[in-house]
Amino acid sequence: MSLRINDIAPDFTANSTEGQISFHDWVGDSYAVVFSHPRDFTPVCTTEFGAVAQLATEFEKRGTKVLGVSVDSVEDHQKWKSDISKVAGVPANFAIIDDSDLTVAKAYDMLPAEYYLPTKGRTPAHSATVRTVFIIGPDKKVRLTMTYPMSVGRNFAEIMRALDAVQRTEGQPLATPANWVPGQDVIVALSLDDQAATDKFGSLDIKLPYLRFAKDPA
Repeated sequence: MSLRINDIAPDFTANSTEGQISFHDWVGDSYAVVFSHPRDFTPVCTTEFGAVAQLATEFEKRGTKVLGVSVDSVEDHQKWKSDISKVAGVPANFAIIDDSDLTVAKAYDMLPAEYYLPTKGRTPAHSATVRTVFIIGPDKKVRLTMTYPMSVGRNFAEIMRALDAVQRTEGQPLATPANWVPGQDVIVALSLDDQAATDKFGSLDIKLPYLRFAKDPA
């Protein structure tokens, strides 16, 4: 069964480029972004992991840890990191786990519907949709998921925007509108009447009785 929003993210222990990781312990009190790919030394994923390397300080500002998942070995990951750094222009200083036995890919339901995985000669096509993003909260619950086909590189500006939106609305009677970016107005939940919403968030921009905007509280 697919993981759903608010499911507890499956725990696992795996070897990584930063040593052995016990996932729930590794997340600790942080948010986590888990992103996966079908093989090392593939072109699209090299650009994606490079994008993540370039965003290291942005993830740190948001109290968020980043974990790469790959179906290859730690030894291959370490070799691949030099290519990633060459493309990104910065070191790839985030952990990538060895999921060569597909334990994590299966636990997180990342594989294509018709997957067939040979024990020898596996190609990226055999694990094509192991290109998924999970945003996980400090309570280890899934906050957001995105899955991409092999031909479409992930937009990490959108992943960062989604992380900002998740964090902005966490535990607040707020939502973010279409195309929201930090600093723009947010939507006040209908659980608050107009007076309570004004008391909590200041003056409202009421477009419709059920669509009320307030200034971004950040």
